[in-house]
Amino acid sequence: MPAYSDDRSAEIASGLRAVPAGSPVSEVARRLLDLFTSGSIAPGARLPPERHLSATLEVGRSAVREALAALEILGIVDVRPGSGTYLRGTASELLPQTLRWGLLIGERNTAELLELRSGLEIFVARLAAQRVDASALERLRESVTRMRDGVDDLASFARADRDFHLALAEAAGNDVIVDQLDVVRSLLRVYADRAVHDTDAARIAVSEHAAVLAAIERHDADAAASAMAVHMATASARLSDA
Repeated sequence: MPAYSDDRSAEIASGLRAVPAGSPVSEVARRLLDLFTSGSIAPGARLPPERHLSATLEVGRSAVREALAALEILGIVDVRPGSGTYLRGTASELLPQTLRWGLLIGERNTAELLELRSGLEIFVARLAAQRVDASALERLRESVTRMRDGVDDLASFARADRDFHLALAEAAGNDVIVDQLDVVRSLLRVYADRAVHDTDAARIAVSEHAAVLAAIERHDADAAASAMAVHMATASARLSDA
């Protein structure tokens, strides 16, 4: 672990600026995250003491302490009693966590999240049709079969539905999209888990997923994207109603 020094403390603090009066703890966390993901701080670096950060940001030490505690929960920093606070990962490793944090502390607009999810899922279906392999196809088929068998057991149906979309995202072969979809799905899960609430809705969802699967089996990217667009329209409507 790199040794801590006043020089490093000054270097890290120089990347920060005062927080406006009355700003919440989340703003302190934002400033720290901006610094951490800039790439200028090495993984494992020990951060300045709370009093130093407090003076630099011109906020109370309690605000700094709460912000660091939140960042520790997210896995951004490691707080070691009696030793100090250390940055855990590289800038690229922190970006998915930063995206999740930004969405969580921002004012969430469900309609905008649904639009983002729809766009990502449609693009994923297009990529999956071009890149899917035999193993991924088998997972997609198995998920649709489980959905069809679970129309009278909505908890099982929901699990199979999630598995289908996870398999589709992995088949697309783009880890950045997978990370973004994971964030959006997490934020929408409170609605998603209760969106399909009767067997008629479940049967419609099965037919929509089957259409996506059929297009992917043909490696027809346009048809896969179109089928997913149809599914996202009805799924988004159900989520909005939920």
